[in-house]
This record gives sequence, C-alpha cells and structure tokens, in this order.
Amino acid sequence: MSAPAGGDLDRLSLNQETLKQWSLPDLVDGCAAAGVTRVGLWRAPVQEYGVERAARLMRDSGLTVTSLCRGGFFTASEPKARAAALDDNRAAVDEAAALGTGTLVLVSGGLPEGDRDIAAARQRVADAIAELAPYAAGRGVRLAIEPLHPMYASDRCVVSTLDQALDIAELFPAGQVGVVVDTYHLWWDDRAPKAIARAGAGGRIACFQVADWVTPLPEGVLLGRGQLGDGCVDLRGFRELVDGAGYAGDIEVEIFSPALWARNGREVLAEVVDRYRRHVL
Repeated sequence: MSAPAGGDLDRLSLNQETLKQWSLPDLVDGCAAAGVTRVGLWRAPVQEYGVERAARLMRDSGLTVTSLCRGGFFTASEPKARAAALDDNRAAVDEAAALGTGTLVLVSGGLPEGDRDIAAARQRVADAIAELAPYAAGRGVRLAIEPLHPMYASDRCVVSTLDQALDIAELFPAGQVGVVVDTYHLWWDDRAPKAIARAGAGGRIACFQVADWVTPLPEGVLLGRGQLGDGCVDLRGFRELVDGAGYAGDIEVEIFSPALWARNGREVLAEVVDRYRRHVL
C-alpha cells in the first residue's frame, strides 16, 4: 500500500532513546541534517542537561517535542511512597509543559515486593491518575497510559493490554487521559485491533510508537527492541489501524538497543529513516 497523504517524514518523530549515544545538541544537529523535525524526549537526559536549557534548545532549533517519557510508577501501597510518586509525577508534568509537549507517557509500575494482588495494583494506578490528571490538564499536558508487554507486569507495568489501559483512561475526560499504542508491546494481542478502534472512537490515542520484536530476545529484555523491519511485527499494518481509527499524529520510533547505541549516530538515523519509509509508511 502507498504511503498516506502528507506522508514521507512529516509525521516521523525520533525518540531520544533510539540514539541514546547522542547528547541533546547532537540530537538537534543530527535531526536537522536528516530532515527530521520531531523528537520524543526522556526525563533523565533532559534533567542532566537542564530542563529550561533543553526547552530553549528545542525552541531555538525548531524541533517539536512530541512526548516526554516517563511518569508513572504508581503502584506502591505505602503512603509515603505513593506521595513521593505523585510529587515526582507533578514534576514530570511541569517538565513536559516547559518543553512544550502536551503528552506525558506513563509507565504504571509493577507489583510491590511481596505483593501478588495485581488487581489492587491496577486500582492504585487509577487512583493516582485521578489525583494527577487535573494538575496536568491545568498545565496543558495530557497523560498517556502505556500498556507494556505482559513480561513486564511483575516489575514494571501492571497494565498489559490496550483494553486495560483504556479501562483506566475512560474514567477521565479524553482531553486529560489517553493511551499509547506501541507496536513492540501490543503486536502479540489479537484483541489489539478492536482496542485501537475503541481508542480512536473515544479520541484516546495520544501517542503511537513503533519498534520491532526480534527473537531470540537478548539478555535483559528491556533493551531487546529491534530496528524497524528486523523482526516479526506488521508495522505498516499497525500504522493503518491507527490511521483508520482516526489518529493523524506523530509516529515515534522508539528502539532500545545497545547494538544501535554502539554505532555511528548519523548512520543509525539514516537507517531509521529508510526503514520507516520502507516498513511503516
């Protein structure tokens, strides 16, 4: 199928972690050379560089910040830990607003040590978002719940399917809370197409991220995402699903891969652009 109208690189966003070896100024220079105008940022390198300084760099470069990752980790049951998590998430909202992005990606958090009640943990996620959503809305930031592959449920994210993410998001106005559709985390789920349609009908798709799934998974599966086209995910099929659901926003390439991080950044970005054209559009 041909690329959608207005296609080519208009919607491409480079997630910062795809080129973790680059500093923020390197990211700006590399994107300018490659014709990429959108980026997704991560809190730790932004904080290291300085939030206001990073915001100024983005403005001066003309780059659009499509998302900030990440907030979340709401599942602690101990009151002081829960309060600390909410404080950190308010800080994340403030950082997103300073950077000029309207999307803060949330990774919900895993089970606390010794806890086996995953339903209660999901409820604590919803309770925390209820406290955070009005604060974020007041600063022009939308919370985006990202479901992660079930292998992360114990230690990182008790929200494993898009339907589970929507069950929480739909408790709140669509302008306050949406969801992330990430091919790496959702490719396996035969319910994902209907869930994407559900998300689109409710105006809930806040972010669309693409990466491939390669096997065998490397040691430490968190860093096992594949370059576009190297694995088994129907990336174009997912793009067509989100487009068909009414999403016309950015397409973020987010790949955690030590193999990519060890390479020349400009070569990696050129490859990302080529693979995006060949496998996503």
